[in-house]
Amino acid sequence: MQNTQIVWAIGAAFAIAALLTPLMLPFLRRLGAGQSIREEGPSSHMSKTGTPTMGGIAIIGAVIAAAVAFGGIGEQMPVMIFLFLSFAAIGFADDYIKVVYKRNLGLTALQKLALQVFVAALGAFWISRISAGGTTVYIPLVRTYIDFGGFYIIFAAFVVVAMVNAVNLTDGLDGLASGVTAIVAACLTIIGMGTGAFQASVFSASVFGACLGFLIYNRHPAKLFMGDTGSLALGGALAAAAISMNATLILPLAGGIYAAEALSVIIQVYVFKTQNERRFFRMAPLHHHFELGGWSENKIVTVFCLITTVLCLLAITVL
Repeated sequence: MQNTQIVWAIGAAFAIAALLTPLMLPFLRRLGAGQSIREEGPSSHMSKTGTPTMGGIAIIGAVIAAAVAFGGIGEQMPVMIFLFLSFAAIGFADDYIKVVYKRNLGLTALQKLALQVFVAALGAFWISRISAGGTTVYIPLVRTYIDFGGFYIIFAAFVVVAMVNAVNLTDGLDGLASGVTAIVAACLTIIGMGTGAFQASVFSASVFGACLGFLIYNRHPAKLFMGDTGSLALGGALAAAAISMNATLILPLAGGIYAAEALSVIIQVYVFKTQNERRFFRMAPLHHHFELGGWSENKIVTVFCLITTVLCLLAITVL
């Protein structure tokens, strides 16, 4: 019965996202929610200027509807929805400032980080109070649990903030973030089914289905972008699901592409500031490095999705 509900959650989320996304396009165009392209980005992206953004709203609606309908409201679902919606709200505020006030950077870095840390800390504390494992963390390779005690909230909050920003950095090519996230969400769905974390599994399945439905319109050439509304929400969703099913430490493996994208930015900034403005990569995040190396968007997305699939299979095996 539970497996059937998970399948239905995937189908419902896919259908809602696939139907809701095109319905939003006229509204977003009237709102003037066109994407502004950074001048320092790849020149080939300038043609995308004006493409509607904030399409992540469709993903959010699809995930919430499917997750609640087929997962119910128990102990875990509210906190996952809280993190999902809270980061969606931060992303929406960022997108709204960009669209309405024509400020390409949206919220300042400090404002965004402060809001993210606050939300992540609340979510981590909430999970520590309702989780059957309390403040323990499962260590996959040695197959044991370690009680993090008072450090747990700091650890979990760090994972959430790191995941949110890593997914956000990955959202730079048509279909990249939605494609990679769909695969990671499918991985978490399988892990949740195997560990008996039903609600976390249904929630992950809903993310998987919604990303696939959105991908119909987000694949190259994209008819709309998810914006920070979608990318921050998806990062929060993956982190919330993984922490809820005590599979937190599997995220760096399953989400290896996210980690690589974030690490490329860190390395680029460090080398630039310490080596007389030299650049380690042609451009960061990592997908732009390959793009400037002559790879097409479709090739990068395909390769990154294939790598994610392999990493997720390894993650399932390890866990």
